[in-house]
Amino acid sequence: MNVFTHFRDEIVGVIDQLAAARTLPAGLDTARVTVEPPRDPAHGDLATNAAMVLAKAAGKPPRAIAEALVTELKKHPAIEAAEIAGPGFINLRVRADFWRARLLDVLNAGLAYGDSTMGKGEPINVEYVSTNPTGLLHVGHARGSVFGDVLASLLVKAGYKVTREYYVNDAGKQVEALRDSFIGRLKQQCGDPIPDSAFGTTYQYPGEEIADAARGALKADAAKWRSLGTSPSDLDEAQRFAVAFMMGRIREDLAALGVRHDVFTSERHDLVEKGKVDAALETLTKLGDIYTGTLDPPKGKVPEDWEPREQTLFRATAFGDDTDRPLKKSDGSWTYFASDIAYHLDKFRRGFGTMIDVWGADHGGYVKRVAAAVKAVTDGEGVLDVKICQIVRFLDRGEPVRMSKRAGNVITVRDMVERVGKDVMRLIMLTRKNDAPFDFDLAKVQEQSKDNPVFYIQYAHARSRSVFRQAREAFPGIDSKDSRLMGISLNLLTDSGELGLIKALAAWPRTVEAAAEAHEPHRLAFYLYDVAAAFHGHWNRGKDEPGLRFIVEGNEPLTLARLALVRGVQLVIASGLNVMGVTPVEEMR
Repeated sequence: MNVFTHFRDEIVGVIDQLAAARTLPAGLDTARVTVEPPRDPAHGDLATNAAMVLAKAAGKPPRAIAEALVTELKKHPAIEAAEIAGPGFINLRVRADFWRARLLDVLNAGLAYGDSTMGKGEPINVEYVSTNPTGLLHVGHARGSVFGDVLASLLVKAGYKVTREYYVNDAGKQVEALRDSFIGRLKQQCGDPIPDSAFGTTYQYPGEEIADAARGALKADAAKWRSLGTSPSDLDEAQRFAVAFMMGRIREDLAALGVRHDVFTSERHDLVEKGKVDAALETLTKLGDIYTGTLDPPKGKVPEDWEPREQTLFRATAFGDDTDRPLKKSDGSWTYFASDIAYHLDKFRRGFGTMIDVWGADHGGYVKRVAAAVKAVTDGEGVLDVKICQIVRFLDRGEPVRMSKRAGNVITVRDMVERVGKDVMRLIMLTRKNDAPFDFDLAKVQEQSKDNPVFYIQYAHARSRSVFRQAREAFPGIDSKDSRLMGISLNLLTDSGELGLIKALAAWPRTVEAAAEAHEPHRLAFYLYDVAAAFHGHWNRGKDEPGLRFIVEGNEPLTLARLALVRGVQLVIASGLNVMGVTPVEEMR
């Protein structure tokens, strides 16, 4: 149950009752009625704007409507108090029995607690990582990889049908440079005295993984690769091998990070060679959105070599962009943007009316043109949400960790996973909003302190498990899955800290739905940290106040009730970590 949605429905029902009694006009639009946590928890459990948003249409002062609503809401069996605040907001306090019933919801649902039908099975395509296959995944790619993967899992939990996609940019100059670097390494392996210094200069990509590709090729078929020529077919075969080898390495690195995809779409094979780029541009031409024209010079300082020339242009300004965009290069080949148009049209035609692209910070200036293209090529039916992941600054005890892909001294995703672990990498990447810069300090993410959210959340789960290990010593046979937890009277949970913990657990369904709707998986990490803080806080109270301890010697009913609460904490934290692709720890070492 999403508690806030539940009470919103209850309030809408009261509005309908008042309309039937002619206290309010019939047919009021309740779409903007909300129920949310009050800004100050001291004001109650829930707050609604119902009277404020209905006042104009109802032709009544907000407080008059609020008074009518409060009179009826006080009759609700789950509402302990209803009060008017300010010009007409209503604060509600919910009875303890209602909250205790929510703990039973958690225990009954287990890890499925928080699952929602909000998405109604709507298909959504989430495309993420999609780095060029010209080198290994470096740690700069980790944030977008984790963000996209967790967003996909979050949407699944919220009831959407999600396809996780990787777009392989295997066409164009960069992949040709990869091919040439691979051929250079082949020559080097075959005895040609090409110096290592040539890679990164004469040959664009210096990474040792390109040398690994050459060694792999020679091991598989030395005669074939030693006789490689310069014909188009030979160059094409070299390019295909290099791309396939690099994509194999990228897949391995993603697997080490726990990131997976359902679909890998090749720009070259699935779009260009199948004529989908030509077809997409033909669609835009028929719609009148492509023309031949001359662009204005760039704003600011005009490059010395700039000259006006006629180009094939997409009428992007008609769909919200700042300028129209070229679709053909001076040599007559399509631009990367043309392939992007075709790719998004292809996704739309595969049934994805909603598309989410996860891009790096260096693509921020590209958002408007692609959004304009999606609007044009789908005739306004396609919805594109681009999520930009800002850069991650990697530090070690506050000192920058330097890396350069072209120089070959790359810190790879695999290096980082081996150093701090997959779970740490995944969880820490979600402790900031995706569009906010983020410092990842290798030392701090391994600290055992409240300031390290990875430790703090995992410690809460480990503590919940340790409570049951201790309980079995005091009451042999008790287990976290003990059926007696379901049958015990939860009315014994009366302390404000206990009820506060239950309220925190009951917010999980709302957190899932709100995070899914906003496409913001970082909200899960924030929520889990708050639950962990509430649990640790109550634990610490128990050290000072023996009457609040989870295990009460000689009082099995009270112990079982409190163990049910601990089990609820364990399940909700585990449910959240499960969405994030993180394994809950059983004990801290």
